[in-house]
Amino acid sequence: MDKEKALEEMMGKLGDFGRYQAFQFTLHILAAFTAGMHMLSLVTVAAVPDHRCALPDVDTANYTEPFNSSLVLKAIPLNGHGKIESCEMYGTNDTLEKCQSWVYDTRYFTSSRGIEWDFVCSRRWMGAAAQTAYMFGVILGSLVLGRLCDKFGRKAVFVWAGILQLILGASVAFVNEYYSFVTVRFLYGIFGSGPYIAGFVLTMELVGPSKRTICGVMFQIMFAVGIMLLAAWGYLIDNRFYLQIVYALHAVVLLPHWLWMDESPRWLWSQGRARESVAIIEKALKVNKSTETLDTPCLVSHCKATCAKYTEEKSAGTAHLFKTRNMLRKSLIICGCWFANSVVYYGLSLNTGKLNGNPYFIMFLMGVVELPSYVIIIYFLDRVGHRALISAMMLLGGIACLVVVALPHSSTAATGVVMVGKLFISGSYSIIYKYSAELFPTVVRSSGVGLGSMCASVSGALTPLISLLDSLNPKIPTIIFGFMALLSGLSTLLLPETIGRDLPQSLEDGEKFGIGDTCFTNCSGRKMSETSVDLPETMVPLGEC
Repeated sequence: MDKEKALEEMMGKLGDFGRYQAFQFTLHILAAFTAGMHMLSLVTVAAVPDHRCALPDVDTANYTEPFNSSLVLKAIPLNGHGKIESCEMYGTNDTLEKCQSWVYDTRYFTSSRGIEWDFVCSRRWMGAAAQTAYMFGVILGSLVLGRLCDKFGRKAVFVWAGILQLILGASVAFVNEYYSFVTVRFLYGIFGSGPYIAGFVLTMELVGPSKRTICGVMFQIMFAVGIMLLAAWGYLIDNRFYLQIVYALHAVVLLPHWLWMDESPRWLWSQGRARESVAIIEKALKVNKSTETLDTPCLVSHCKATCAKYTEEKSAGTAHLFKTRNMLRKSLIICGCWFANSVVYYGLSLNTGKLNGNPYFIMFLMGVVELPSYVIIIYFLDRVGHRALISAMMLLGGIACLVVVALPHSSTAATGVVMVGKLFISGSYSIIYKYSAELFPTVVRSSGVGLGSMCASVSGALTPLISLLDSLNPKIPTIIFGFMALLSGLSTLLLPETIGRDLPQSLEDGEKFGIGDTCFTNCSGRKMSETSVDLPETMVPLGEC
């Protein structure tokens, strides 16, 4: 047996997706379900309902004058959309004055951080800062927990991140001071997506090549299910304290994984722990009722040789993505794609409260509309390729954003078009994970995907701040989202197709990969050279020996 193929031959005996992989995958995917809920929890916990200035001697702690009463309409001017102003009222001699306090429409929300701390008017930045703090926590978590996954194992990071997700998720409900709240939100963000990162890697390292696409899409589907459940709990529990506690308690489903979930055999192999790796595969073969057997002594010797090879290549890192012309071009385009997908995805998701209709139902629909896009991807991805599908979905998502700008503010039609935009951008977002992994060579694949993910996290952190530009003009954020999606969708056409191609292994392979292959020279996505021979897709361990 060739020492470089020892690991793949061992994993090949397991098959692409048997009963063992199905059970482990079910455990892994629960992390996506909780991540979706924690990521957007502020939409309900810190919701800001319709509001207006509190009228002195009229609105009291026990009574609020109806928003459409003649007294209110006389005391507060109308804005350009025919609604009462939310930040100004008439003062002495009918001059406009800024609100000193506010009252809120309690039709949908009676309790939220936004109501308690008045995240309105000149204080809107407080709500945006709280979400930005969470997203910066996600950035740090992506960097630190990803590294810890490689050093201490996927399983340990998965479970410990789940424990801290539970503790911090519950703790944030008890904080009653704003800056302490933002600090805990930041820590909450570090571990809010930690199990997702570890779970995704575990799945990609366990299932066979033919099932990686659909398993990756299933992670996105469960993220959408988390968003739907977020809305459902918000509708049922009209108290921000108990609502946050319920969101946090969902992390409990991750804790039994310490007993039921196995470490990645690939990671164990990369650490030179061949006996443990082989033991897990033998267990898996029994669960799958396979008749295959393993030669443990032989595999242990090959593991040592393979680890030596990885040690020689570990010096390649993120900097190598920018050292040569073709790698630089691909890295910049794919990072821009990550950035644009994230900013549009979270921009549309975080602004559901500004759309016309029941905010809980709209948030639920925001999760539902993602599902058709994943069906489209599963059907078309292997037929048309990554490049064409990502580009088409981003362009259609960008067009939808720009169409919304032309529609009446907060109209039902605008809400419908936003849903269509969310459908397309969700689809492109789900493809980019696998596409990025296939664009970069093996020796820097983890660094490339990590860099892209970091760009997505940075744009997610900036999204609440971009949304604040609607104070200048409500259309500005949507225009920005639309043009970013269009620009990124067009630039993606300059990337090479990866479906059916040999995956690049070395830095030299990565530089040569896709030269001259763009949609304008080879839009069919077929190989530039028909003489090349496809190699089986391999998954090299991400850790160190």
